[in-house]
Amino acid sequence: MGKAADLFFAVDPAAARAALTGLGERVDVIVQPSLRREKKLLIADMDSTMITVECIDELADYAGIKPQIAEITERAMRGELDFEGALHGRVALLKGLPDSAIDQCREERVVIMGGAKALVRTMKARGARTLLVSGGFTRFTGPVAAEIGFDANVANVLEIADGALLGTVTRPIVDASRKRTELEAAIAGGIDRALTLAVGDGANDIPMIQGAGLGVAYHAKPVTRAAAAAEIVHGDLSVLLYAQGIPSAQWVGA
Repeated sequence: MGKAADLFFAVDPAAARAALTGLGERVDVIVQPSLRREKKLLIADMDSTMITVECIDELADYAGIKPQIAEITERAMRGELDFEGALHGRVALLKGLPDSAIDQCREERVVIMGGAKALVRTMKARGARTLLVSGGFTRFTGPVAAEIGFDANVANVLEIADGALLGTVTRPIVDASRKRTELEAAIAGGIDRALTLAVGDGANDIPMIQGAGLGVAYHAKPVTRAAAAAEIVHGDLSVLLYAQGIPSAQWVGA
């Protein structure tokens, strides 16, 4: 049985989405114009999008304070807390954690999301630019971006001295506005907005999701789902290849 199907409608996209959503269990519906489906830019969040965990929560586990930090992370991703304040507050709680815990955490806890490698590598093979933009940390995004195959990555820098975290990050931070700025910079560089794809799960992903030609909420928080014109609730990231009209026989690194 096939995993994806294209249905064509000569009606308003919002009306088509409303009619199709909820018709079947475990079915993701993405409604978009039939022309120019294949994108030339992918800009993606990392934590809980390209990987299965929130890195700061897992890092906090090595400091013995995961529940405390995870609660703040959840509230920030739901849009209940100011992202910048929540970031500085959580990082401050990690002060004194050995620098070696970062690499240990990445090696032991970080798992690449299903479909991530196929999505990024297939789009790159077909001429798209791919950018990982995270409110997390470069010590995670660098290796993750390299493993998946992204062209570049942008994230916050943890400040470290004498082999331990200082409890601070370099300013300015990578927040919702910076994510949108990275999208707009790519568009200004010559990529048509209609040919851009943005995907993320948290409140800080909303501006870039709303600014892209196809903005997708991926297994996302309620506020992000409500703000996005498209969402993935059931499938993995390979849904975004089907959404671009690329059959599985043409995927790279699946």
